[in-house]
Order: sequence, then C-alpha cells, then structure tokens
Amino acid sequence: MRQEKRLDVQAIRAQFPILQQQENGRPLVYLDSAATAQKPLCVIEALDRYYREQNANVHRGVYGLSERATELYEGARETLRAFLNARSTREIVFVRGATEGINLVASSFGQLLQPGDEVIISEMEHHSNIVPWQLLRDRFDIVLKVLPINDVGELQLDALDALLSERTRLVAITHMSNALGTINPVKAIVDKAHAAGAKVLLDGAQAVPHMPVNVQTLECDFYVLSGHKMYGPTGIGVLYAREELLEKMPPYQGGGDMIYSVTFEKTEYNVLPYKFEAGTPHIAGAIGLAEAAKWMEQLGRQAIFHYEHDVLTYATEQLQEIEGLRIIGTSEHKGGVISFIVDGAHPHDMATLMDQDGIAVRASHHCTMPVMQHFNVPATVRASLGVYNSKEDIDRLVASINEARDMLL
Repeated sequence: MRQEKRLDVQAIRAQFPILQQQENGRPLVYLDSAATAQKPLCVIEALDRYYREQNANVHRGVYGLSERATELYEGARETLRAFLNARSTREIVFVRGATEGINLVASSFGQLLQPGDEVIISEMEHHSNIVPWQLLRDRFDIVLKVLPINDVGELQLDALDALLSERTRLVAITHMSNALGTINPVKAIVDKAHAAGAKVLLDGAQAVPHMPVNVQTLECDFYVLSGHKMYGPTGIGVLYAREELLEKMPPYQGGGDMIYSVTFEKTEYNVLPYKFEAGTPHIAGAIGLAEAAKWMEQLGRQAIFHYEHDVLTYATEQLQEIEGLRIIGTSEHKGGVISFIVDGAHPHDMATLMDQDGIAVRASHHCTMPVMQHFNVPATVRASLGVYNSKEDIDRLVASINEARDMLL
C-alpha cells in the first residue's frame, strides 16, 4: 500500500493562474505539458521578486545587491544539486535547456573522440538527441548507431549488446519518450554501457517533471533537463555531468565568467562549473527553476508520479473505448503521455476542432520524425499530463474527441 500523501488536484490547480481562464468560451483544459508545463504562482512571484528587488549581475560585483543576487543564483545551483542528488555543485551546469545540454556534451566531450569512435542513440529520440550527434559524425567522422524500438514503443534492449563494441564511447538515450510516453530501463542501459567501457547521457527533459531522479543511483555520466517542462521558466535548464569528465572536457563557449585570466597569448579557464557558463547567465531563470524544484519537492515527486499514473490509466481506458482511435505507444511502463490517431481524421484537424472546446493538445511529429516513420503515421494527437490535470479533464478530452471525429467523418 502506497504511503505517500494523496494530492489534492483542486488545491494544486488553484496555484496556476493560467488554468483559471477560458479558451473559446470554455474552461481551459491544458494537455500539452510535454511541450511546456504551466507555472505555479510561487515561480511567477520568484521571477517578479528578482526583477523588482534583487536584479544585479552575479559573481563580479562587490556591492550588496550583486552579492545578494549571487547568493540567490548559487543557492539555486545547490537546490538543483540536491534535486538530482549530484555529488557536488561543480557537477551542475546551468544551460538554456536540455537541447543546449546535449549540444554542449556533443561539442565538448565530442572533441575527445577519434574517427571511428561510436555513439549509440535510439529510434525514439527527440531531434535534439539526434541532430547534435549527426553534426559530430559529419565533423569528426565518428560512427552513429541506432537502437531500434518495437511496435509497442519500447527499446529492443537485446539489440544493444550487439551494437556495443570496444569503440563505443557514448550511449545517448531518452529517459522518457516525449512522443510515446515510454519510460526506458535506463539503469540497465547504463550498466550495459559501462560494462563495455562507454559513457551514458540521459535526456531527462520528460522524466524529471514526472518522477524522482537520482543521478547517483542511475550512475549516468550526463543528465540533462529543461526547466520549462518541470513548472519552471523557459530558457533555463541543467546539465549534470561527472566532475572528472567536466575537468577533461574543453570549454563549450568563450567569454566572461568562464575565464580565470586572459592575455593575448593565453587564457586560463575558470574552475567548475563556471568553465562552461560563458557570459551573464539566466539569473532569474535559475532562481525560478529552483523555486519550481522546491515546489515539486513539497508535493512529493513520488506522489506526483503515482497521481499522474492514476490519471494516465483512466485516460487510457477511456480512449480505448473510442471507435477508430489507436494509441501510438503502448508500453507497460509509461509516463503521462498519450499519443493517438483517429481513423480517417488528420491529427491537425482533430486538434483544431478540439481547441474550440477549450482543449489544448498538440498535433505534430513532436520532433520525433523517426518515431512517426516507424509507426507509418504523419503525426499524432498528443495529450500530455501535468500534476494539475484531473479525471474531469480526461472526460472533457474524450467528449471533444468524439465530437471532432463525428464532424470529420
């Protein structure tokens, strides 16, 4: 029997000002949290407070306001260290989001690779975890291998053993698929990769908002997340990386704050993590992200996972009753994402009609074109959950799908 507290969804919804408004004369049902989550009032107020009362540049000012801003910024780093259970704040690099985190690793760690070295990704990856490795392949002549998925949307783990070789340097895998909802067995992947001498990068953009993540337990080498998907601001995220790897990796960008000293002959780089944070950082974003992490911790991340799982189970059962609807991605282990198609109806038409009912869903390839090609569909309608969604939201979703289907068919 689960021991965590039960979440009061109405009390949670009351903390999100945007959910109190209407769309097309109907109460908003927001089911696009995989694209970006809405923001609780505490995050909005933290951003407002910083700009009203605390705004100054960090690290270089000797006046009080700058020192307080620096304290808040570095306090945010410690909050995110604890949130991920990293060993040290030296392992927490602030970036613009998961996409920049992956690009940083590809550009910097990638410089340590030799022609013929191998990187393994999977068929279910977001474009952000495909294109950087293609760029690296084209620049340094590395070998890019792809781990396939099966027809329920799960990784074919048996194939990983055959793909791993003595030349494999990195395995880059999503923790949770944004298009299928599949939660991958990442600890098993880490263990297999490490046994072969390879490092592992986990794309946690979708996983972190929905479940506890402990990088020491996972034993991954790199982990990336985006703040805006975990109820925080846009334009901020985190790259976690093992300290010993960051020490070996060359800087990603050059500029202020990532230097210790500069002459025209030579530059000495700053200590970690500042070596990878060139220029004025997104100070307000880091503060807002820390507030979002604290808010999630207050709710309880395990409680969030179980609550959303209950809503996901209810949604799956209800959608399966709709004639002509097919769910794309039916893994037993899923987070709060349901992608589907309706026979004879284009996903874009479905989503447009559903918007008239105040239902916000996404219809696209979700930046996972290889997934769409695998399932031989041009796009899907995706309903993705946040902790503020209720079973009543699902009832309205189902009614809107039925109405839209009847109009199109």
